[in-house]
Amino acid sequence: MHKPLLVTDFLDRARSHYGDQEAVVATTGERYTYDELGDRADRLSAALADRGIEKGDRVAVLDPNTHYHLESAYGIMQLGAVHTPLNYRLTPGDYEYILNDAGVDAVVADYAYADKIEAVRDEVQTEVFISNDAGETDGDWEEFEEVIADADPDEYERPEMSEDEIITINYTSGTTGDPKGVMRTHRTETLHAYVLSVHHELYDDDVYLWTLPMFHVNGWGHIYAITGIGAKHVCTRGVDAADIVEKVTTEDVSFLCGAPTVLNMLIDYYEEHDHPEMSGDNDVRVTTAGSAPPEATIRTVEDEFGWYLKHLYGLTETGPLVTISDARRLMDPEDDSRFKLKKRQGMGVLGTEVAVVDDDGEDVPRDDSTIGEIVVRGNQVMDGYWEKPEATDEAFNERREGWFHTGDLAVVDEHGMVSIQDRKKDIIVSGGENISSIELEDTLFDHEAVSDVAVVPAPSDQWGETPKAFVVPESGDPDEPGVTKEEVESFTKERLASYKAVHRVEFVAELPSTATGKIQKYELRAREWDDEDRMVGQG
Repeated sequence: MHKPLLVTDFLDRARSHYGDQEAVVATTGERYTYDELGDRADRLSAALADRGIEKGDRVAVLDPNTHYHLESAYGIMQLGAVHTPLNYRLTPGDYEYILNDAGVDAVVADYAYADKIEAVRDEVQTEVFISNDAGETDGDWEEFEEVIADADPDEYERPEMSEDEIITINYTSGTTGDPKGVMRTHRTETLHAYVLSVHHELYDDDVYLWTLPMFHVNGWGHIYAITGIGAKHVCTRGVDAADIVEKVTTEDVSFLCGAPTVLNMLIDYYEEHDHPEMSGDNDVRVTTAGSAPPEATIRTVEDEFGWYLKHLYGLTETGPLVTISDARRLMDPEDDSRFKLKKRQGMGVLGTEVAVVDDDGEDVPRDDSTIGEIVVRGNQVMDGYWEKPEATDEAFNERREGWFHTGDLAVVDEHGMVSIQDRKKDIIVSGGENISSIELEDTLFDHEAVSDVAVVPAPSDQWGETPKAFVVPESGDPDEPGVTKEEVESFTKERLASYKAVHRVEFVAELPSTATGKIQKYELRAREWDDEDRMVGQG
């Protein structure tokens, strides 16, 4: 039997079986059941249809992690329209680019960010503008609550939909340049949510805290998985350590996600507030991604918070989930060696092929030392980039035909557990030697005076390029870092081969990053190479 895989099935299932159960804890204090969440989504579907939105039209959502985003996503997708979530940390110019690139017909925006859309309103084709607090929004915006109050939820009709049709476009975070629209179908989203539910061990009694942006790959697919399983969403308006701890303890949160920067924020709060309770009545699971967290971070989260940490790997183009480090048969829960394993990006998840290949597309040896590029094949991988066929072709065929090329360089061990060493564009080529910036960053994280760090290539007359570390000191004050540049350099020289050592250090108050905690190294590289013709290592 073949049954089409549609993302609308997730909310339909929750309404059918958990209609009277609490679905959402809103940032505004309201609590909605799945019946109420579904009714609000139906009303938005009817309102959008009344304003001319049809199947295939793109509708953007610019919103932090509120109930409005959940309602908007399902309200859009029930029409067969294309949910196009926007990163709320972008500039008006970025929104102008994305709205025009995707041909967006309507925008639903949070009052705190609508002004950025208003600033470029005359430069885009978008005609429908809805805000969750129009009174706080400059310009001619419709009020969300009034829009759905005036709509009849029985007036809209779902069109026939195919699992191979595009239902969402997620724009990449832009860590390497202009964002690209990643096209994802009902099928890719559904199968990803299934895989996610298994590896994140989701159950209907889970309480999920939204610390991960809903715009980021549809919240890693949790807008589908948490809903479909009948669990509870606890919404937020951003990442604040005190608020996270309060929500975890009072709402009995059982699961959350966060980049290593979020974990470090929580560790700082924990230490500054005399080790408060970090859980309510439920045990807590946390999943992290992005750059590998230092072992010290994992140790604190597990041994002191009492949480269970998983480390996943993926990209916007891959769902994101393609690997996970949660290989319990390969680790001793009582032995500290588990921290080293949990730092690895891990093994391929169910239904997913992950390989590390050389320049000829051949598998590298499982010797944990030979570096190759991670390539992926799985049902959760994107169909392609929106209106960018050449970029799509390159992404799927550069080294191994038909596999998505991640651009991440890694080694693989005897069990097939990958460990990322660098981005292709982050390898530092100094005097003909390849140097991993991640290895240097991991080393510097062990220094007690280092709170955060990013290493990039800097120009060198002698070596072509040389490693430079941008260090956020533990003191928080780059003028009084509590350590000298020479001491930082010596720290790496004592622990690594001499050619790998950092030779330049700059103390900074913060590192440029995306909303999901990814360090935007290209900004640091651009600063270093502004007066040069090219970067030797193309970093």
